Amino acid sequence: MNRTTRLSALAPFVAAAFLVAPAALAWAPAAAAVPAATCSISGVLDNGKVHLSGGGFTPGPAFLSSPTAAGGQFTIGQDGGFQMLNVENAKYSVSQGNEHTQCSGFVE
Repeated sequence: MNRTTRLSALAPFVAAAFLVAPAALAWAPAAAAVPAATCSISGVLDNGKVHLSGGGFTPGPAFLSSPTAAGGQFTIGQDGGFQMLNVENAKYSVSQGNEHTQCSGFVE
């Protein structure tokens, strides 16, 4: 079989691959998205303190920081969540590695 004959015999298969590949990719199930971590501050309690809670984190060590209140290392539970009761009313963020999550709900 000469070169021209081989190329014309393969052309339909090559064209079909270009038509089928995008459709096959479109039907493939999408990878599950990693939930975004969230952190929120409750309303101010009678004693002037607040509750912090969060979810969607990776279980394990994390660091709580604030420009005006005490922070420190703590552990995220196996469900990816945490709760801290009766903490100072301040702006907080939770860090895990290079990921930083700002807590919403700060009340001045």
